Amino acid sequence: MISLQGINKYFHDHHVLKEISLTLPRGSVTALIGPSGSGKSTLLRCVNLLEIPQSGQMQLDQEQLVFGQKPPRTRDIMKISRQTGMVFQNFSLFPHKTVLENITEGLLIVHRMPKAEAIARAEQLLEKVGLAHKRNVLPATLSGGQQQRVAIARALAPSPKVLLCDEPTSALDPELAAEVVAVLRQLADEGTTMLMATHDLRLAASVANQTIFLEAGEIVETGDSATLFHSPQKARTAKYIATLTAGLPTVNPL
Repeated sequence: MISLQGINKYFHDHHVLKEISLTLPRGSVTALIGPSGSGKSTLLRCVNLLEIPQSGQMQLDQEQLVFGQKPPRTRDIMKISRQTGMVFQNFSLFPHKTVLENITEGLLIVHRMPKAEAIARAEQLLEKVGLAHKRNVLPATLSGGQQQRVAIARALAPSPKVLLCDEPTSALDPELAAEVVAVLRQLADEGTTMLMATHDLRLAASVANQTIFLEAGEIVETGDSATLFHSPQKARTAKYIATLTAGLPTVNPL
């Protein structure tokens, strides 16, 4: 279980996240939607502590951090960050390492896993994402969808308690995006806890059971995905969804 309470994040004078509070139950899939600049990616980066909030509290199972005047200790940050996996928009694979090496690198260096065990884990995950036959090739030889599936396998390698996905399909054309959506849907069906930032409403609607609409660093509306997409409570949410569903029936607030 992940809990955020009163999270505030500033970049200099810019207040990026404003009193963000949310709870992610174990096994849940939550989508963050909202216009560019709404704070979606920053929120993900705060969850895995690539960015440190200026105030608020965060809890991941038994680990808790309180943010304030005193910076958290590095070892406390590592306790949480090592329990999260991050999938980036631009894949962020090592170009000079093979697919298998991209997955084993963190297991060997960060988690000190024995090499044979790391290779077995990587091969298991490549089977899961349908890329076992690409284990020895370099990322440049893969399509965008294949690279993103490798990135998902790498993020899953240390068995994180939550998988964080930052616009996992935005750099892909629709056909390649469908490959990634299929993998994420499979993970959701298996009970993987996920928090994803996305502009792809198909991804949010088909994978997430909870959706949060952010704007200007604030939570405007949250609810189960089916209700939020078809019967949003806020006019602003309905307007945003309508801009992404042009040509489809207009979404009206209750």
